[in-house]
Amino acid sequence: MDHSHPSASLLCVENVTKRFRQGVTVVEAVKCASLAVEPGQWLGVMGASGSGKSTLLHLIAGLTRPDEGQIVVDGVDLTRLTDHQLTLLRRRRIGLVFQAFNLVPTLTVEDNILLPALADGQERRALHARLQGLLERLGLTALRRRVPDALSGGEQQRVALARAMICEPAILLADEPTGSLDSVTGQDICRLLRQLCDEEATAMVVVTHDPAVAAYADRIAIVKDGQLVTEIHADEFHDAPSLALRYQEVLCSPSVAEVV
Repeated sequence: MDHSHPSASLLCVENVTKRFRQGVTVVEAVKCASLAVEPGQWLGVMGASGSGKSTLLHLIAGLTRPDEGQIVVDGVDLTRLTDHQLTLLRRRRIGLVFQAFNLVPTLTVEDNILLPALADGQERRALHARLQGLLERLGLTALRRRVPDALSGGEQQRVALARAMICEPAILLADEPTGSLDSVTGQDICRLLRQLCDEEATAMVVVTHDPAVAAYADRIAIVKDGQLVTEIHADEFHDAPSLALRYQEVLCSPSVAEVV
């Protein structure tokens, strides 16, 4: 069955709501969220802990199903796919990076990177050029035979990033990708993400609470109590401190209830 959906944007989220039951109480973790991301565009998502930003990312990744609304990724309506079809789509079109590196401890750097592509049935020889390019771009060539325990935190996150990019995804989704790193290493990861976004025209949605990370984005969606309350565009701030100030102004503004 054809689940394609015509859309000008690479990612289109329309009126998505997700509810969870906590005892006798039903909580709306995400409320009528709508957003769009184009190829080569970085959308940052900021919000306090428990605001719903990670749930929103899981919905976009197809890890959680919405109760209402529609999510279209690269022309495919996720809400109409079976679990198996979602798994295949994630392998081929969606890259995922989390705060936890989730590397297989017994595999080398090279084998960790290749894992999702090999699981999808691709041949190792056919992946050689792509692997070499990622190793060089992310500064991992000299580390390719090492296991994760022999790497620093920043090196492990670079391996996780290469693994997410090996299948040439249309969109990369990252949840607090610098959360386990020191500030200097975190900035290195942000610069690599920005480079991949620009050079490969990969769309990105990066969830973070850190203005220093969000400052690399083209647009930042602000989430409060499950709602996308507004967007901040890159021309509205000059650096991380000015973004942090703008972010606090948005949260404290009486007009914060105006949902985008």
